[in-house]
Amino acid sequence: MKRYIFLFISFLYMFSTVASGQARWNQVYQSYIDQYKDMAIEGMLKYGVPASITLAQGLLESGAGRGRLVLLGNNHFGIKCHGWAGRTITHDDDAKGECFRAYDSALESFEDHCKFLRDRPRYRSLFSLDRTDYRGWAYGLKRAGYATNPVYAQSLINLIELYKLYEYDKATRYDRFMAHHSGENTVVRDIDKGRISPAQIVGAHPINRYNDNYYIVVRQGDSFKSLSKELEISARKLAKYNERDKHDRLIPGEYIWLKKKKKKAPKEYKNRPYYVRKSESLYDIAQRYGIRLKSLVKKNEKLAERGLRIGDEVILY
Repeated sequence: MKRYIFLFISFLYMFSTVASGQARWNQVYQSYIDQYKDMAIEGMLKYGVPASITLAQGLLESGAGRGRLVLLGNNHFGIKCHGWAGRTITHDDDAKGECFRAYDSALESFEDHCKFLRDRPRYRSLFSLDRTDYRGWAYGLKRAGYATNPVYAQSLINLIELYKLYEYDKATRYDRFMAHHSGENTVVRDIDKGRISPAQIVGAHPINRYNDNYYIVVRQGDSFKSLSKELEISARKLAKYNERDKHDRLIPGEYIWLKKKKKKAPKEYKNRPYYVRKSESLYDIAQRYGIRLKSLVKKNEKLAERGLRIGDEVILY
């Protein structure tokens, strides 16, 4: 419960500083941008909503993914039901217990946000603006009644300029893998009590890029099955990419690669060996750098036969 209260207070603090025009860069907001920018660019290229506007609204409406509507319903934009036939969630907003849309994934929320703006007559004039005119879009959204906050437009502009979100409005391509595998929110159950509380709900795993591949960092309670549901990659494939069995127990902190690993480390490791640390195996090192174990063994056959010792030089490239 203390953790939930802390997140709530942090959310209020971040929202208040943005709304008051005193926005300061912080890692939570940057991580949200890194995770969802490809979804925003995809929406822009498909529906015409500037990526900067989508990201700024997502940051503001969801508290960078930490708000209740995101944690319980993957709703990043505070969109109310308004004839919605899908899943719903109640939330206190302008009135108590209002109906809000709920989604199965962040991608669904981002796409519905674009459709919501495109299909409603009151937002139609915005689509005559240049997609790089984020100021026009911000003030247009406020005039059209997207939010009741009197400084809503300026809050969006502050975020766009602080995080240079306008750079994404120039994009002509995006990373489709990131856009479609950034995941949904993950529910962590209390094993002893057998129920779920808001304090036990955590955000989707951030997806990291490295060695022309993607990986996530394992959390407590993760399994290939749970990651499969979140990432929409089969447990069998995830296990195969990581040279494991799909029933293997995952250890918090280890890397799980989301595509087939490479035969070597990035080029900067040419003529740059790795020095073995305590209790490390070749598999540990292969996972760290996104290298296939078979390839790493082939580069270090003598070490593999003898067994690793602290300080041994391992060839990565």
